[in-house]
Amino acid sequence: MMSRLSELIRQSGQSRTKSLLTRRNFGLIHNDLPLGESLISAGLLRREDLQGSLARQSISGGRLGELLIEVGLIDEDRLLPFLGQRLGVPGVRLRDGMVDPHVVRTLPRSIAERLSVLAMFRVHQTLTVAMADPQDLLQIDEIEQLTGLKVRPVLALRSSIERFLARCYEDDAGTNEVAKSFDDNAVEEHPEVVRVDLNDLNEQVEGSPIISMVNYILVHAVRQGASDIHIEAGRKHSSVRFRVDGRLREVLRPRGDFHAALISRLKAMARMDIAENHRPQDGRVHVIVEGREIDLRASTLPTVLGEKLVLRVLDSTSVTFRMGDLGVSPSQQSQIEAMMKRPHGLILVTGPTGSGKTTTLYSALELIKDIHTNIVTVEDPVEYSLDLINQVDAAQGSQVTFASALRAILRQDPDVIMIGEIRDAETAEIATQAALTGHLVLSTLHANDNAGAITRLRDMGIASYKLSASLVGVVSQRLLRTICPKCQKNYFPSSEVLDRLGYKGDRRRQFVRGEGCPNCFDTGFRGRMGIYEVLTVTEGLREMMTPELNSHSVRRWYQQNGGQLLLQQGIVLAEKGLTSPDEVLRVAATD
Repeated sequence: MMSRLSELIRQSGQSRTKSLLTRRNFGLIHNDLPLGESLISAGLLRREDLQGSLARQSISGGRLGELLIEVGLIDEDRLLPFLGQRLGVPGVRLRDGMVDPHVVRTLPRSIAERLSVLAMFRVHQTLTVAMADPQDLLQIDEIEQLTGLKVRPVLALRSSIERFLARCYEDDAGTNEVAKSFDDNAVEEHPEVVRVDLNDLNEQVEGSPIISMVNYILVHAVRQGASDIHIEAGRKHSSVRFRVDGRLREVLRPRGDFHAALISRLKAMARMDIAENHRPQDGRVHVIVEGREIDLRASTLPTVLGEKLVLRVLDSTSVTFRMGDLGVSPSQQSQIEAMMKRPHGLILVTGPTGSGKTTTLYSALELIKDIHTNIVTVEDPVEYSLDLINQVDAAQGSQVTFASALRAILRQDPDVIMIGEIRDAETAEIATQAALTGHLVLSTLHANDNAGAITRLRDMGIASYKLSASLVGVVSQRLLRTICPKCQKNYFPSSEVLDRLGYKGDRRRQFVRGEGCPNCFDTGFRGRMGIYEVLTVTEGLREMMTPELNSHSVRRWYQQNGGQLLLQQGIVLAEKGLTSPDEVLRVAATD
């Protein structure tokens, strides 16, 4: 086969190449300047850096563009579009979710590796292929003759293509076999505790393929540290996505006709009505995955293409409720411990959804819980069970609300009350009143920072005199993704990023970022750590709590009294090489 193709290509000669050029009309942009000079003209590279790189290239060889990326003088997201514009083709940085694993195998592995090409996805009769040299028309013609499809080339780094080829041609732990032997009716009831173990997967493949697919999803979600699993219907296929370190990425694309049975299997496990698919449902199931006990909270949502199901993965073995393990500095921990020793008052934790507020509250309770203290929580839902603490579930659909639960709790002789979230004026009023009448009250609130929490409560109708008398402190937080240690590289951030950060340090210094590798699923990040603003309410701040107080005044007071803003803490972590400036900007920027 290959010899025949090679003979055809040799016979085509120069006339064939000319006809290909005419037929494709790539729209090449002629640029007589060398790449390095073009980058300098575009403001993407300094001349002294180019000279050093050219000297290194003369010794080590290789392509200039890849060398610039390797030493951190430019990043893929800026270089590839620039190169693509010069060549007249799109330039892309390969990431998870951009490549259809089934389409990759359109090309035999030996050919893909020989040509350094990666079949990314197909639309009708057009195959999009990542190429290190998208101007190689003979390569394109070879791919077209082999596949019978029209090739749309895009530019990618050779190193990225090779990395993806190694990953995409690996076996997917039996998922192909699962798909081939799938049975629409293979849905069974399971006991409350479902045991899932990879050792059983191969035995289950032939008999119960849908069970094997569910087990495959659960095992890999737990292994990868996913907090949520999203299973969504599509026109031609379903999509399975994991949320890892706060970001969603696609991990599996089952065929579209698999979707209904996959959802039914999970609904059966979570004790939902599998016949009801026109209204939202909630359920839960406790499973054991590779010896680890996992709680799954399931919720469904009807969409126009079919039911969407989300599983919240609660792995108690991977969660720590020790304040020192969350990224809280020793001085901040001392402030929080002092707040928790107060006999009464209101303590708030603020931040966006998924920023770890509940974990911070649990960790704060761990500081004071003992046999002599009556601690009661009301949560929606209760995420983790805690010893020596009475937890009330106020999940949607139950007859218990935050407000009704709080009224009942106040009749239970509590010392400490934790409220999952202050969502409305009624809950805010009850919480404030409880803090004024001898109880220590902890809760979360949606606000951008600790200054915003004070004005947010006032906007919810809490009188300024009540707020000044009850509020003890506010903790504001974010979670920053940390750099993957296996693919970290030094680089120079763009001036735009440093300007937006308000960076005052040496702008010629290098920072660290992850290039993407199998260890971090090509994200460049592995794990997260917290950054915190801890505001302790003093007499000076209480005197400022008038109806005219605004968040800018509180923020200015906080900084004048030694407080460090989230953005400033993020910059310090970036300087230490724990995260990247872009991640700090994404998470902690306030403009």
